[in-house]
Amino acid sequence: MAKEKKDYSKYFDFSDAKVISEDEFGKKIRIRGREINIISEPDHRREKQRGKEDIQVIYESAVPEEMRTIGKGKHYLVYTYGCQMNEHDSETIKGILEEMGYQPTEDRKEADIILLNTCAIRENAEDKVFGELGHLKHLKTEKPDLLLGVCGCMSQEETVVNRILQKHGFVDMIFGTHNIHRLPHLINDAFFSKEMVVEVWSKEGDIIENMPKKRQGMRAWVNIMYGCDKFCTYCIVPFTRGKERSRRPEDVIAEVRDLARQGFKEITLLGQNVNAYGKDFTDIKYGFGDLMDEIRKIDIPRVRFTTSHPRDFDDHLIEVLAKGGNLVEHIHLPVQSGSTAVLKKMSRKYTRERYLELASKIKQSIPNAVLTTDIIVGFPGETDEQFEETLSLVREVGYDFAYTFIYSPREGTPAAVMEDNIPMEVKKERLQRLNRAVQEYSYEAHERMKGQVVEVLVEGESKNNEAVLSGRTRGNKLVHFEGSKDLIGTFVQVQITDAKSWYIKGELVTLSQAANQ
Repeated sequence: MAKEKKDYSKYFDFSDAKVISEDEFGKKIRIRGREINIISEPDHRREKQRGKEDIQVIYESAVPEEMRTIGKGKHYLVYTYGCQMNEHDSETIKGILEEMGYQPTEDRKEADIILLNTCAIRENAEDKVFGELGHLKHLKTEKPDLLLGVCGCMSQEETVVNRILQKHGFVDMIFGTHNIHRLPHLINDAFFSKEMVVEVWSKEGDIIENMPKKRQGMRAWVNIMYGCDKFCTYCIVPFTRGKERSRRPEDVIAEVRDLARQGFKEITLLGQNVNAYGKDFTDIKYGFGDLMDEIRKIDIPRVRFTTSHPRDFDDHLIEVLAKGGNLVEHIHLPVQSGSTAVLKKMSRKYTRERYLELASKIKQSIPNAVLTTDIIVGFPGETDEQFEETLSLVREVGYDFAYTFIYSPREGTPAAVMEDNIPMEVKKERLQRLNRAVQEYSYEAHERMKGQVVEVLVEGESKNNEAVLSGRTRGNKLVHFEGSKDLIGTFVQVQITDAKSWYIKGELVTLSQAANQ
């Protein structure tokens, strides 16, 4: 039976809202006794438009001098949902909060400000956030001065903001993905006015450089571009993140050099569609391959990137990646479906044949390439034959790993109005068959690694056994081996002894053994 569609209309009934004032700076309304200062709110119609406005690059400090003591003696807690881009946004949010004087805490009862940095990709992520807000309501009742905020991709959706205004009036701040740099001002307004503050920009923001970041561990995310222009029919991201806009190469390279100086062992270059980097530049001809070629010369041990789109994966990029060095051989190349007909309905703008040709080209140029992917099953109208095409593509490419999902509609996307005519039990059965196929190829790839000595960046102790360490190879394979805790954060050589479906086991190779290899 098809999933019942949610009725969003109740979130648009503002008949009980009273407008207190309205001017060019926004409007103030009152709903059920709570005053709400709406500086700007999401507008789906505006989000659909791709304006010609020039993107400005701004280098000013995000935290004005007079706001650097607002959080003195106070604590913050940030919950992050979703992708690496959200993780990176949270690093910026934490950096801003710490420049304002706030200290981190893991105890929500100690926190003076709690922010939920949200994801809009799937409906269950949205449900989790509203469930969390339900729990936080009790905390807010006990501690009225606690500031609660919702930010990230969900905040860019009209239905979400309206639902919060209607049902969660205890929230203090709502802001989006384009105006994180405005956080100090929003905190200031919410704290001193005691009103809910809503500021969500539907027009893409400018590129704000020099924002503080709270990075931890040995790995760092580096945003190289924002937004997406691909408009896949199932995806809300082009509306929540806006149009593609690339950071200037000199700013990206300066940040990577700084991370190298700080001793980071690995960086991941981030973009909603990372290999479209530079296509929006009008003054220079400079693409993702050019950027990777320059970063290759910086003294940082490992460089990764995510997520790439097959349509923008050009020959120059393959040529640069084939040079190796610190550019790792793991390539995440989302396919979504193995059927050309389904790909067309998804508006992916490549065919099955074009994708297979690209995968083959990558493997020829980079013989040790590790390919991983994303696949959606049960897209509206997907037939048994079309699903079989996906299975045969998985076998033909031989992925080392795949993130697999059952299709779920997102309100506001073209696919949401398509007839979702595939029963849930069929979708689940397809997902199981797909996962078995991926597992089979993952295990075979791991079997082939037995006896090999590989470089592993040690991340920490295994969750199940503190005598066992875990880390990742250049190809992003998870490796478990016995070793002492002082190896965490270092590179070691490990000989592979045993293959599992989702990880491999090995033994630490000593320096003398390595010399004799």
